[in-house]
Amino acid sequence: MKIHEYQAKLLMAKYGIPVPPGEVASTADEAAEAARRIGGRVVIKAQVHVGGRGKAGGIRLAETPEEARTVASEILGRPLKGLRVDRVLVESALDIDKELYLGIVLDRAARRHAVMVSAVGGVDIEEVARETPEKIAKTWIDPTLGLTNYQVRNLLIDAGFERALWADVSKVLFALYECYTSSDAVLAEINPLVVTKQGSVVAADAKVNIDDNALFRQPELAALREAAEENPLEIEAFKRGLQYVHLGGNIGIIGNGAGLVMATIDEVKREGGSPANFLDIGGGAKADLVANALELVLMDPQVKGVLFNVFGGITRCDEVANGILEAVRRVKVDVPIVVRLTGTNEAEGRAILANTPLIPAETMQEAARKIVELVGRS
Repeated sequence: MKIHEYQAKLLMAKYGIPVPPGEVASTADEAAEAARRIGGRVVIKAQVHVGGRGKAGGIRLAETPEEARTVASEILGRPLKGLRVDRVLVESALDIDKELYLGIVLDRAARRHAVMVSAVGGVDIEEVARETPEKIAKTWIDPTLGLTNYQVRNLLIDAGFERALWADVSKVLFALYECYTSSDAVLAEINPLVVTKQGSVVAADAKVNIDDNALFRQPELAALREAAEENPLEIEAFKRGLQYVHLGGNIGIIGNGAGLVMATIDEVKREGGSPANFLDIGGGAKADLVANALELVLMDPQVKGVLFNVFGGITRCDEVANGILEAVRRVKVDVPIVVRLTGTNEAEGRAILANTPLIPAETMQEAARKIVELVGRS
């Protein structure tokens, strides 16, 4: 789950990370009043979940409250990279001397959290990694030890940070790590961390992404979720308690177990099809959950066919079959549905689906081949 910059800065400030004075405004008049309270030159920043806001005209300076009103009126209510801007952050403009980068991210391949720092901040870190990777210092955190003093010191040395900055930057990096872990984040980034001409360090921009699976223990952060900023099908899946990822193709994929679903997606791709989603109904899925899953997949207007791939261990194939029929009764189904059931009570499940429009398959490969033939190759 993504949160806005102003929300990320409020979160980081709780852990002692310096942020500029700022206020959120949803109208031009509110922006002018915020600028008047802050005083001096301010920056008006569109609050939308996209990168490259500055280049797209979503970050602009204002010297006076009246100019802040004009700038805000030109940003609010208008699309920025396809997303409507409903709020702006008005904050004190910084007197910038240097721009640095600090970030912590979940590295799924390494199964650890990775810390990255760079003396080159204020630009797309992916671009830096691609064109000048030597300018990024990186290390991985041992979960039993946490972020250590020697790791931070080595990172700052490897990234070429000036010795005079080590103390202040180290404090910010340790605070960022505490914010990251306490919030169940999968990404926490300060880009740039500004060194002002007065010698202080300030988080000029902030980004935090929260692990969706941890929201049940982060109620304050879960309350920040905005349906308008996310795929509506994924929001609906969250409400229904379903593990769903929208992929944009035209073949709906439903299975039990993440590994089986991913293998099914691969098999459909191998046959030339285009998967519309990842949907894992989990172990022990009952008929009502299966019906909910099929309803959700069929809400996607791009879906032209559905493939069920169920291995009955804890999950009973007859329960899945009943769920599919229940969903067919609830929703008007005008796309082909291929069903592969194997394992616990598979004979009973197949008997339930016999003499219905549903198309049986003995193996995953056969099921993938049939649904691709029915829908057409991408």
